Amino acid sequence: MIRILIADDHAIVREGLKQIVAEENDMKVLGEAANANEMFELLRKDKFSIVVLDINMPGKSGLEALKELKALYTSLPVLILSMYTEEQYGLRAIKAGAAGYLKKVSAPDELVKAIRKIVSGGRYINESLAEKLASMFESRNRALPHELLSDREYQIMCRIAAGKTAEEIADEISISINTFYSYRNRILEKMNLKSNVELTQYVIHNKLIELE
Repeated sequence: MIRILIADDHAIVREGLKQIVAEENDMKVLGEAANANEMFELLRKDKFSIVVLDINMPGKSGLEALKELKALYTSLPVLILSMYTEEQYGLRAIKAGAAGYLKKVSAPDELVKAIRKIVSGGRYINESLAEKLASMFESRNRALPHELLSDREYQIMCRIAAGKTAEEIADEISISINTFYSYRNRILEKMNLKSNVELTQYVIHNKLIELE
């Protein structure tokens, strides 16, 4: 039996994933978590075959939770589930130890296939992400400015470029306004940019966010 733990802060998403898995005789969702703390509590109590982890959760982000999870449970595979494109977070997720990266819109068609491949010891990445991984290894000595950012800085950069206010961003990721501005100033300094406008232009030019 493939024992699945789903960590996603939206109950409706967890229910949808459970319904997809329910059609399989050898898979069962045996744990649900709405945030990283709940996920680690479940991991301490029970054994799972795979964790399906949302990359965008309140408080500790999916990427932060992924790194901690892989440090504590090195052999437990993780499939990152995300509303974001591979350009935004796919590379970072794989580099942080994820065994696969799947967009939420693809879950109805690909979730079961992804889980089976990962549990059997493989990786689940689409062709686009595979090409980006290859390019990353080829050009590892020519890092782009945004690749110098920490995961938290990268997360904040994308939100700024998406037009969110300082207050909205601080609330979404559970930090103070002062901490937000410290991050923003560090992002601008690392990337040698002068304003949010320049940062947004950079993000759009490098296709790091999807435009509506």
